[in-house]
Amino acid sequence: MKEFLADDFLLYTPTAVKLYKYIAKEMPIFDFHCHLDPKEILEDKQYKNLTQLWLAGDHYKWRTMRMNGIAEHFITGEASDWEKFFAWAETVPSLIGNPLYHWTHMELKNFFNIDKRLSPDTALEIWDECNEKLQSAEFTPQSLIKKSNVRFIGTTDDPTSTLKYHQLLKQTSTFETKVVPTFRPDGAMFIERPTFQRWIKNLEHVAQKQVTSLAELIKALKQRVDYFHDNGGRAADHDIPYMKYQEVTLAEAEMIFTRRMNDELLSQDELIKYRSFLLKELGKMYADKQWVMQLHIGAMRNNNTKMKNLLGADAGFDSIGEADIARGLSEFLNALDQEDALPRVILFNLNPKDNPVLAAMMGNFYETGVPGKIQFGTAWWFNDHIDGMERQMKDFANVGLLSHFIGMLTDSRSFLSYERHDYFRRILCNLIGEWVEQGKVPNDSTVLQALIENISYYNAERYFLQR
Repeated sequence: MKEFLADDFLLYTPTAVKLYKYIAKEMPIFDFHCHLDPKEILEDKQYKNLTQLWLAGDHYKWRTMRMNGIAEHFITGEASDWEKFFAWAETVPSLIGNPLYHWTHMELKNFFNIDKRLSPDTALEIWDECNEKLQSAEFTPQSLIKKSNVRFIGTTDDPTSTLKYHQLLKQTSTFETKVVPTFRPDGAMFIERPTFQRWIKNLEHVAQKQVTSLAELIKALKQRVDYFHDNGGRAADHDIPYMKYQEVTLAEAEMIFTRRMNDELLSQDELIKYRSFLLKELGKMYADKQWVMQLHIGAMRNNNTKMKNLLGADAGFDSIGEADIARGLSEFLNALDQEDALPRVILFNLNPKDNPVLAAMMGNFYETGVPGKIQFGTAWWFNDHIDGMERQMKDFANVGLLSHFIGMLTDSRSFLSYERHDYFRRILCNLIGEWVEQGKVPNDSTVLQALIENISYYNAERYFLQR
């Protein structure tokens, strides 16, 4: 019987142990997609307690606390930080089988050297021990990033951001990790949102130009892409609830934009046409800059209207949608490719049934000299667990070239979430180790070392042109 979280955690063969212990474990981290706040990194803030570091903004934990019957008062409400932590401690014993159970205890063990299971019985002891350690210089954001051996961080940033904190971080000689912005133009894409016109005003302010037409919006966005590029940005990220695409003329899209600016309601077909046109224009901008375009497809967001009205968006009430991916994605990528304007693209799906669709889609578009130009992104959100990661890599390998896979990302707001990279690497090493011991893969140390090192770090570094 294996001990919980032993050194060989998730490693079930001698080959898997060797691949992890001697190759994957010490590899640096290239975290190309996350939601960390560059201001917190720059200010290197000291957290008063574990709730501030661990629970604030973490909708993964919030969801499970609600499912455990915890009142909202102890999740996002006015309860004290201790009361919120204790509510989380009440939830953790019920998480067996959920990756949060593993991540929680991995973070306690590897950051705080605490090898106890979190429960109501141990909550106060763990709370006190962690909070005491949080007052030391070893537990500030910059120290946690250094401890985790993170070389690159791609944050998620609105086009209207001044990128002030990215600029200041670049000037910080004592902090060597590269922190770069990622262009996330949801404000422009989701024209139906009540905040759209306010967002346009913000864009006008930073771009210092009026935006009264779609043509002017495109020019303003191009200016912001240039600005992000000058400040280190090399990628864009898009929330794609469902992947439908139509070829649309500028005149058609312009009429839709004008109607919205006049406060007219738009039909579903008009929304698809507008987003299709703008997404293609943005794709061409990214290709021109040699950026990476990330498409996160299939999230059905803010399902609980009552709670959205109470807490706002992104509070933990999202789930897996039916994205209808294949046809629209093919038409979109093909439209850009026909104009020789297809950037490198990472495809993420939230519905695991779409794994084979994305894995097969990778092979339809290519560029000489760019291995793995179209990528099937790692298991995302509701899939970033053992079964989901294994399934994603198997589907990738079955119809593609797993050797070019760009590996893991945190997609997190927490500075402790780098343990997810370790989790992924253990799963990767176990999968390859099993293949070796089953005779499916040659036991060639040179080949295996290159495979593990590349998927763990180097492929992403090359893909984002950081090497």
